[in-house]
Amino acid sequence: MIKTFDKYFIKLFFKKILLLSLIFFSLIFILTILEEITFFSDTNSKFYLPFLIAFFDAPTSLMEIFPFILLISAQLFFLEIIKKKENELIKVNGLDNLYFVKILSSCAFVFGILIITLYYPFSSKLKFLYFDIKNFHSKDGKYLKYYSSNGLWIKDEINEHIYIINGATKNNEYLENVFISKFNENFDLIENISSKKINVTSNKWVLENPIIFKNNKQIQSKENMTLDSHFNINKINNTFRNLNSLNMIELLELKKENELLGYSTEEIDMHILKIISYPVFFSIMVIISSIIMLNIKHNKPYIFHVLLGILLSVTIYYINNIFSILGLTDKIPIYLSIFFPIIFLSVVSLIGLIRINEK
Repeated sequence: MIKTFDKYFIKLFFKKILLLSLIFFSLIFILTILEEITFFSDTNSKFYLPFLIAFFDAPTSLMEIFPFILLISAQLFFLEIIKKKENELIKVNGLDNLYFVKILSSCAFVFGILIITLYYPFSSKLKFLYFDIKNFHSKDGKYLKYYSSNGLWIKDEINEHIYIINGATKNNEYLENVFISKFNENFDLIENISSKKINVTSNKWVLENPIIFKNNKQIQSKENMTLDSHFNINKINNTFRNLNSLNMIELLELKKENELLGYSTEEIDMHILKIISYPVFFSIMVIISSIIMLNIKHNKPYIFHVLLGILLSVTIYYINNIFSILGLTDKIPIYLSIFFPIIFLSVVSLIGLIRINEK
């Protein structure tokens, strides 16, 4: 009899997860399409392309809200069994409220494992294709690439001139040891520029005491030189920090490359830890939802539970976001920025479970 209950409640919970996932995926897809149609409006691309890349982008956005999907799914689960009075049926068979918590948290943990092993590699590949297509159709034709042995490489097009920036290493808002080759539209070399330090805070780069190689002559400038670009420090960082487009193996390789180049690996570490912690985080979210549903009065209107779930989701999201910022700004260790919210929520869950067990 108990195994029959297990199968029924597990199936019911995963149905709720699937339903909510489809609803949120559809909403994300629609919102993304509107943005992509605007992006491709001035290009000669195929009409279906905005829809295609919106589909490529949506799985990654969905993954970001999976914790909250599970929280609300647990709420819907309890609303249905309470409505059908199936919660009273299990008590007749000698089971208590902790039975539901164990079932749902176990399902959430397994779901988290599936997300890490199956869903994330799939969504990261689609995200990679998304960025690849977007870069190809970018209005200014700019591309950015970097190799572990040669540092940072940037291709940029400004005022009918093509710039190849290579051999650079990034240090805060500066690019150091930079060599720039300037070409015309036919890729005929116009001049080369070398600078030990370039401020890339804005789109108007400031080259400190550059050396210009032109017409077989070398000119050492005693003054700073400005260079317009489509890139600035935020653009460069964002281009390299599309971590969702990398699977776990690629993330580890990127970390090694950044260590060789002297780049910070903190954001990569944080991203990896966040992914690894998903099974535990999912379980905690479901436990919190279960505790709330088992403690509030069941005569509350349906909208009350929906709003409560949204409020909890927003609160937990901002808690995680605050600690992520603290971690990235070195206010607290990276590991603490990921695991402290989980530990805090675990303590809250434990207190709630004690209350449930006393009932």
